Amino acid sequence: QVQLVESGGGLVQAGGSLRLSCVVSGNIFSINGIQWYRQAPGKQREWVAIITAGGTTVYADPVRGRFTISGDNAKNAWNLQMNSLKPEDTAVYYCRSFPRGFWGQGTQVTVSS
Repeated sequence: QVQLVESGGGLVQAGGSLRLSCVVSGNIFSINGIQWYRQAPGKQREWVAIITAGGTTVYADPVRGRFTISGDNAKNAWNLQMNSLKPEDTAVYYCRSFPRGFWGQGTQVTVSS
């Protein structure tokens, strides 16, 4: 019913920036917000950030102050701006809709030291 596609991942040096995008299609009116998650090799998938329909944003401690989540409702696109990237940010990043939890396929982010 809802499809999400992430893009924007890649390889970046420590201290650099990337901007991820999550484009939503399907029953877009069922979406009240987007969450970003990430999963590093050998680690459990962890929550990164959330943006609500009202524009409220909340961040996980490891990314607070460096990452910014935003939305463009006209384009059904939700972005994660990642600045001051660290090697420990290396992971596959996923977006997830809510209240119904549909997942995208993920996009790889690799940060070199």
